[in-house]
Amino acid sequence: MKFSIDDFSWTREPESYTVSPDAIEIVTKPKTDLWQRTYYHFRNDNAPVFQMETKEKFFSFVVKTEFESKHRFDQCGVVMYLDSDNWLKASVEYENEEFQHLGSVVTNLGYSDWATTAIDASLKSMWYRFSRRDDDYCLECSRDGKTFHQMRICHMHKGGGAIRFGIYACSPEDSSFKARFSHMELTECQWLAHDGQAPDEEL
Repeated sequence: MKFSIDDFSWTREPESYTVSPDAIEIVTKPKTDLWQRTYYHFRNDNAPVFQMETKEKFFSFVVKTEFESKHRFDQCGVVMYLDSDNWLKASVEYENEEFQHLGSVVTNLGYSDWATTAIDASLKSMWYRFSRRDDDYCLECSRDGKTFHQMRICHMHKGGGAIRFGIYACSPEDSSFKARFSHMELTECQWLAHDGQAPDEEL
């Protein structure tokens, strides 16, 4: 499938970054984040996002992330940012010297949720695969870029038409780190159609 870094553009351009055909590097600013309402009650919508737009209904996007995170909630990963109230992301969020959160956030109609699992704090690289089947989405992760494991399947209420997707990095607290994104690839949809239980009949 057609893919070019020239198709990407910034939503909130960071102050410090480099873009080349091989990699994108972002140095995060303190107090940058994406979150809407749930549990914490605040609304944060100022993380830099680098995305391309497509109307293609079935595809997969792969990216490798490398990060020097060292402060709580430092994070970088894959994102689909439609507007302030509708987006999803997958990332590794640093917690402390012992563990990090590998997880995803789905925000529909202004409310975020967060699903995570703990991984060792020494891991400083992760691959992601973001797949679309119409207005449903799948997020996967991999340590080697070859074997991917499902993180999440979700529906996006405003994800049925043209969408924007790509990468992001941020530091919600008073910190900064360098995130590197490489090996970006756009392919035919690797999230295969379900071949098990038949759908319920429409009434």
